[in-house]
Amino acid sequence: MELTERTQAFITARYYVRLKERFGDRGIAAFRLAVRYYAEQRGRRMAQRAIADGEPLTYAAYRRYGEWVNTDAIRARGEENRSETVSISPDFVNYVSQCPWNTEFREQGMIEAGSVYCSEIDPSLCRGFNPAIQYLAVQSLNDHDICIQKVVDSGLTAEDLKAKKKKDGIKSFNYHCAHSYWSFRKMAAGIFGKEGEEAADGVLADTRKSWGDEAAEILLKYRQTDFDVNTEELSD
Repeated sequence: MELTERTQAFITARYYVRLKERFGDRGIAAFRLAVRYYAEQRGRRMAQRAIADGEPLTYAAYRRYGEWVNTDAIRARGEENRSETVSISPDFVNYVSQCPWNTEFREQGMIEAGSVYCSEIDPSLCRGFNPAIQYLAVQSLNDHDICIQKVVDSGLTAEDLKAKKKKDGIKSFNYHCAHSYWSFRKMAAGIFGKEGEEAADGVLADTRKSWGDEAAEILLKYRQTDFDVNTEELSD
């Protein structure tokens, strides 16, 4: 079984629901911190690979060392990311008109969760990769017709836009979904103790109910994974 971008959005949104229902405004603050923690871990993994290759931590490198591409399942449904670059220099500006994460948030009726998630995810990824990169989430599809992303003084060239992501850094969405689940669980438990763990258990139960036993077991398989460093994908 291959999990997808929408599975990850589902897990994320259910954390928002569970934390908000149980802890109110403190739960929302915990969710926001969890998004930052998750994203910064991912950005640091990208930076580790770039440094190992002798690459400077520029925004161009950030794009090449990204860890995901749209899954075949999402592409087959016509739900893949669609975007248009409207400026390269001095500031990179990208307009996103379709996003599978937003599609899942909308179908769940969880635009509120999506708005918080999307305000934090990309700026935090860049911060983990290189805090000097100023990435702005100007607006998202959760409450606008278009998502606008901006990188100040990006340093990009037209040739940089053509560069493909390095294949050896691409990770499956089984990995990405598990990373979301376990990093959010760590933050929930760190802040709220046993009650935070119970909220995370609820998210796992939600995933099992909506995506099936196999999806839940995939998440559990990554229980011992150290997401702070680059590790091999787990085999089935």
